Amino acid sequence: MPLKPGPMKVVHGFHSSKEEVLDDIKKLDLWPTVYVSERMEELPLHWHEVDNCGYVMEGTSYVLDSNGSRIELSAGDKLEIPAGALHAEGRVDQKIVYIVGISRPENLLDALLPLNFPE
Repeated sequence: MPLKPGPMKVVHGFHSSKEEVLDDIKKLDLWPTVYVSERMEELPLHWHEVDNCGYVMEGTSYVLDSNGSRIELSAGDKLEIPAGALHAEGRVDQKIVYIVGISRPENLLDALLPLNFPE
């Protein structure tokens, strides 16, 4: 079941366990993987060609929505990023751990890169 087209959405306090995350990924028919982000700078607004959901398991950061507005993230939050949704990952000052589900069985970074930038 693909994500509904539209903007990125953040659901605060969506989960409290790995089991809840894996149940949601199964319900959405996504392929799960783990992504650990060490320190990085804020990325520019971009979009991906695949649906992806990121579930924050540990750490804090933020994302920017299509208007460049900052949305804080912490453990328990879920990001729903439909294919084509404009967004940007924020600066990471400490390790942040995500479980990520994508819409095709592929290496996560291969599926998400290269970044597509608005014209």
